[in-house]
Amino acid sequence: MTLADGKFVIKVPASSANLGPGFDSIGVALDLYLSLEVMKSEKWECYSTSEELKDFPTDEQHYICQIALQTAAKYGKDLHPCKIKVESDIPLARGLGSSASAIIAGIELADTVGELGLSKKEKLLLATEIEGHPDNVGASLYGGLVIGSYQQGEVDVAAINDISFEVVALIPQESLLTKDSRGVLPTEFSYHDSIRASSIANVLVAALLSKNWELAGEMMEKDIFHQPYRKPLIPFYDEAAIFAKSNGAFGAALSGAGPTVLCFCEEGKGKLLEKSISTAFPNMSAKLLSIDFTGSTVFELNNCIMN
Repeated sequence: MTLADGKFVIKVPASSANLGPGFDSIGVALDLYLSLEVMKSEKWECYSTSEELKDFPTDEQHYICQIALQTAAKYGKDLHPCKIKVESDIPLARGLGSSASAIIAGIELADTVGELGLSKKEKLLLATEIEGHPDNVGASLYGGLVIGSYQQGEVDVAAINDISFEVVALIPQESLLTKDSRGVLPTEFSYHDSIRASSIANVLVAALLSKNWELAGEMMEKDIFHQPYRKPLIPFYDEAAIFAKSNGAFGAALSGAGPTVLCFCEEGKGKLLEKSISTAFPNMSAKLLSIDFTGSTVFELNNCIMN
């Protein structure tokens, strides 16, 4: 008997990309989750108790099912239909990797039901081909802090688990689609600016790994890859960043394409920072988040009935 013969759960963490200057290459997994309860069925059926997810297709046209079917087809497999309960506390279109978590969930679904036997590296390449870059999908797959590169059809990542900080995510009610946020970016950089931008990203990685939090915060502010162009789309960004740093944060950055702003602090300082930000920005949601070090998981659902 295999895992796919019974009920099982797929759990995928949220993610934040870039952390300022690490554009399309740095991601961190966060403890918000997309969860699927899966069992084989006579037909494809997806459902959710979440209001935010109720407008999605309820059959095989659901995005997660489409990813699963496409993945299985690459390996010459037809997937048995499944009944899937989809739940998520990852806000949609807020820069917290909701689409990346869905991609990873779909690949895990195909791998489990189709018994594909994929390695993590194979899953990562499949996800990166769909997403276009490895930051969000790499973090959701591996957990921890992920630094990755996708070039000429090959993907390489380093997943760092010996690091720990907390973040307070300031999440507005309004969404911002990634395609809109990418539309404001320049189409090319000069050689000089490329060197300057990449050096800032390199120092950010070194600062994070050496726990030089003050330097890490400085590098987040110095990004020239994307934040200067996206900030005008997020009018509260500067006010939030200044407030956070005056209340215990060592740095702030757009979460992915935005509009969520992440405020980074040392372990143990997040609760007080969350309280301060909640008071200062009552029309938005402030969430204290920690790094997820596990990444995506698939496990048997024992003695539970899907309803």
